[in-house]
Amino acid sequence: MGSLCFPCLGGQNGDQEETQDLELRRAQLAAAAEKRIQESSARGIKDPEGVARKKKQREEMERKLAEEARSPGEGGGLRWQVG
Repeated sequence: MGSLCFPCLGGQNGDQEETQDLELRRAQLAAAAEKRIQESSARGIKDPEGVARKKKQREEMERKLAEEARSPGEGGGLRWQVG
């Protein structure tokens, strides 16, 4: 009959500490997972910001093309390409 656990005898102090510890641990795990995702998505890319900019530009261009296709205005929906 060795050591006694005071939170067990006292009631809820230990429970509150455990839940706070669990919440802290979950937050740390979530932060670590986010960091791993960012690192893995940028693996092998010299300039991740540049890739993100190009992707955004491409999406903007696609959005403009889709907008033009929906509402053919002056040009009748035809595009002229040279090159």
